[in-house]
Amino acid sequence: MTNPWAEWDHVLKVDPDKELYGDETFEDVVATGTDAIEIGGTLGMTEAKMQRVIDACADHDVALYQEPSNPAVVVDSPALDGYLIPTVFNAADPFWIVGAHAEWVRIEDGLDWDRTTTEAYIVLNPDASVAEYTDADCDLSVDDVTAYARIAERMFGQEIVYLEYSGTLGDPEIVAAAADALDETTLFYGGGVHGYETAREMGTHADVVVVGDLLHEEGCDAVRETVEGARDANAE
Repeated sequence: MTNPWAEWDHVLKVDPDKELYGDETFEDVVATGTDAIEIGGTLGMTEAKMQRVIDACADHDVALYQEPSNPAVVVDSPALDGYLIPTVFNAADPFWIVGAHAEWVRIEDGLDWDRTTTEAYIVLNPDASVAEYTDADCDLSVDDVTAYARIAERMFGQEIVYLEYSGTLGDPEIVAAAADALDETTLFYGGGVHGYETAREMGTHADVVVVGDLLHEEGCDAVRETVEGARDANAE
């Protein structure tokens, strides 16, 4: 069975700890044309904040996933299509590779395995909160990133590899090399996408472009431009 993200071009990541732009509502958010909404963030996460966003998006026809940053904020909700769980391959602290996941399994009675998928994160911006939070080694060469991508797919069977440049636009050479290293695994790219051109540039290499901060900083019209850019890139 083909996983849904194999058909995606664009994901909109909503940070429950941040306000929407201006007077926009979640009805505006789900109408941006994105393929899926991923609810998650690094700092200030609580179960209540996650639940608020899930409830606001639940009745709309768009795929809805939670990306919890730790086991304490996981929401058990039938409104969710699933859970996308980061495992940070270049984290210096093993807690963010497998430790947090083991803790979730330990405390969760009846974890929904059928709706749970891990994402092989490769964090590449040392100034990003996620890099500090996970103590990630971001000083990686093209060959390093390619190796991480290959072992994620070939050795660990990851369905998603996620290049995370959160807060800055990534190096197209690295994104292209990671894409070339993968056969079946879907490559997500996130970081610094602020319009049509940057979405199209990164979408030329990555399978899925992830946009997050733009929603909160510039609003839904700006997000729609990135949806168009990602779609046009994958149509080429």
